[in-house]
Amino acid sequence: MRTSQSFGVHFTIKKDKVKDGVTNVYVCITINKDRIHFALKHYVKVENWDKGKGGLKIKVPEAKDTNAYLEQVKFTITTYYQQLQIAGKEVTPQLLKAMFLGEETEETYSLSKLMDYHYDTASAALTWSTLKHYAVTRRYLERFLKEKRNTTDIRIHEIDYKFIIDFETYLRNHKPADHFQPLNNNGVMKHLIRLRKMTTLAFKLQWIHKDPFKNYKFRYKKVETAFLSANELKMLENYQLASDTLEAIRDYFLFACYTGLSFIDLMNLNEGNVVRGEDGEKWLKLFRQKSNEATNLPLLAPALSIMYKYKDNPRSVSLNRIFPTITNQKVNVYLKEIAKIVGIKKKLTFGVARHTFATTITLANNVPIETVSKMMGHTKIATTQIYARVLLKKISEDMHVLREKLEPDAPKRKANRKANTNSHLKRVS
Repeated sequence: MRTSQSFGVHFTIKKDKVKDGVTNVYVCITINKDRIHFALKHYVKVENWDKGKGGLKIKVPEAKDTNAYLEQVKFTITTYYQQLQIAGKEVTPQLLKAMFLGEETEETYSLSKLMDYHYDTASAALTWSTLKHYAVTRRYLERFLKEKRNTTDIRIHEIDYKFIIDFETYLRNHKPADHFQPLNNNGVMKHLIRLRKMTTLAFKLQWIHKDPFKNYKFRYKKVETAFLSANELKMLENYQLASDTLEAIRDYFLFACYTGLSFIDLMNLNEGNVVRGEDGEKWLKLFRQKSNEATNLPLLAPALSIMYKYKDNPRSVSLNRIFPTITNQKVNVYLKEIAKIVGIKKKLTFGVARHTFATTITLANNVPIETVSKMMGHTKIATTQIYARVLLKKISEDMHVLREKLEPDAPKRKANRKANTNSHLKRVS
C-alpha cells in the first residue's frame, strides 16, 4: 500500500548567487521533509522577483513569458511525480530532478554497472586477492539472478530486503561444483557484506535513495581457529620428512609460526626486507599486503635458520625472493598431507601458523598483546584478541602468581593437605 506524501514545487532565487543584479531561478522540490534545489537556465533581475508568489512581478514586461515558463516547469515535474506514484515507485526529489534534467537515474543504473564502477575505482587501492573475492561474489549474484529470476542483471533500486533474503537462501542451498561442501554461514555472510558495500556505494553516489540493508542483521558464528601447542610445534620441527617438497612447505609453515606472516607476505619477502635493528639483530621490515600496514619484526633464531637455508636457492635468487614461490592452493594440499604424516590432528593452514605465533610463541611467553598486535600488523588491539587467545596454561600460571600474592601461606597449606592425605591413605591400606 502506498503511503501519502506531501509534495510541492516552488521557485526562488539565491541572493548570494547574484551577479550584476541578475541571477538564476532555482527550483525547490519537496517530498515530505526531503528537499532539493537546482538552478534553471533562466535568469531574472533580482529587483523584479516576487518572493511571495515565486515568480516575476506582474507589472514587469517579461513577467508573462517567464511565469508561463515556470508554470510549465512545475507541470512537467508534477507529471513525473504522478507517473511514478501510479507505477508504485519510490519518489524522491533527487529522482525528479534527474528526470527533469534528463540525467541518468537509478532506473537505468544496473548492478553490473555498479560493480564495474567499483572495480574501476577500487582496483588502485585494493589488492588483487581482495578484488578476486568481489569477482566471486559477482558470479554468485549472476547465477542467482539467472536461476531464480531468469536474468543476469538487475536495476539497483530493485535490490530490497526480499532480494537480500532470497540471495542468502540461495547461497546457503547452493552446492558449488568446485567445493566439497556448501558455503558455511560465515562464507555466506562475507558475500552479503560485499553486496552491502555495493549498495552503500550506490547510496553515496545517490544512485539509490534508501539502504536495502537497513533492517538486515548479519549473523556470524564464532569460529575457533586452531593453533599448535608447543609439543605439536616440536613434533612438526623434528619429524624427518622423506620429500624435499614437503620439507620446504613445512619450513614455510614454521617460518610463519615464528614470524606471524601471512602466506602472501612470506612469498613476497626479498633481501630488502631484512634490516639490522637498533638492537643490532636482524629484523624484517615490510608493508603487509592485506592492510598496507608497516611491520617491523625481530627475527627469532628458528626463523633465521629457515631463511638462511634458502638463501642461495636458484629459484628464489632468480625471482629476487627469499623463498622459492609456490601457489597457496598447492601449499594447503601439502600441509594437509604433512599433518597426516606427522600425526597432528588439526587442519594446517597459514592461519593456524599465524595463530600459533600469537599464542604459543608470543603471548604464552609473556609478550604483551600490544607488542604482538604491532608485530602482526594490526591497527586495533581487538583484531589481535581474535587471533591471540590466552591459553589455559597461561591462566593457571597467572592465577598461581596471584594466589601466592593474596595468600602467602597457601603453598604451605597445600603441602600440609597433601601430607595428611598421604598419611590417611597409608593407614587405610
